[in-house]
Amino acid sequence: MLVSEFDYNLPEELIAQTPSEKRENSRMMVLDKQAQTIEHKHFYDIVDYLDDNCILVLNNTKVIPARLYAHKETGALIEIFLLKEHDNKQWEALVKPAKRVKEGMTLKVADCLSVKMLERLDEGKWLIELIYDGILYEVLDKVGNIPLPPYIERKMTDDERQSLDYERYQTVYAKNEGSVAAPTAGLHFTKEILEKLKAKGVEIAYVTLTVGLGTFRPVKCEEVTEHKMDSEEFEISQETANAINKAKAMGKKLIAVGTTSVRTLETAYQQFGEIKACKSASRLFIYPPYEFKVVDNLITNFHLPKSTLLMLVSALEGKEFIFKAYDEAIKNKYRFYSYGDCMFLK
Repeated sequence: MLVSEFDYNLPEELIAQTPSEKRENSRMMVLDKQAQTIEHKHFYDIVDYLDDNCILVLNNTKVIPARLYAHKETGALIEIFLLKEHDNKQWEALVKPAKRVKEGMTLKVADCLSVKMLERLDEGKWLIELIYDGILYEVLDKVGNIPLPPYIERKMTDDERQSLDYERYQTVYAKNEGSVAAPTAGLHFTKEILEKLKAKGVEIAYVTLTVGLGTFRPVKCEEVTEHKMDSEEFEISQETANAINKAKAMGKKLIAVGTTSVRTLETAYQQFGEIKACKSASRLFIYPPYEFKVVDNLITNFHLPKSTLLMLVSALEGKEFIFKAYDEAIKNKYRFYSYGDCMFLK
């Protein structure tokens, strides 16, 4: 299977640059695989589709302000994108422009934070040490920037938009810090919608997958099977494992919110033959004709051409039907990608 088979043309004006005025007012395309039907709704209509025969699983990871702007002693600006935390204040990071820095060099982000360049790694990554006093995430909240995807253009001096991103590029149920990108399907939920779903008897459970660069890394090979996913850490609590196993035993449908929730659950089943409390890591690459073991339905955004995320939804709903839906979305001017509209694959 060729990666080019998952390509499509998207008008640039359909790439959402800002979130919808209200989270729940995003449009929602509802796909029924069995009936091969497409409905056009809004996200607040999700309450009408779920009932006490469902368990909803969300990724409660929290995005950190992972983009740092540092300066060399010469004044030259260096961008540092935190990727993965190691021990002793060390992180893997992307550095731009990488040619301007050397091992042993110390860069200043602010009075409260400096960065020491330790070792050049592969694939453009660096091992760095963060030099600070106090609690890291409090420091990052002061001097870091929300790591928006490159297709969302922002002037970082625009305080109003920066404040908007701090609020809206985060789910209302975000809890466990560490991700460098949001699980964007969850951005549509409000606390009110979650309460309405609970009132209807919908079970709600949470997993944590720390979203890294690998989720969004471009697929550069020609053959789908040649692509390798980066490792991303995840955790499933005993409470969540119990809830999912009980729900599945009762024949309830499991609706995953976002591809990260899908990969967490399917990886856990692949590793243990069941859903169990664990801390582990996923490198699972899901593409057609993958057979899902845990997930029945999915709430997800519209994804980039030739991306691993588009391959995952094609595996769940069928490639031809997904591409038909994407054509329909483009014709109806749906908003795409992180701040865009969503689909419910029922």
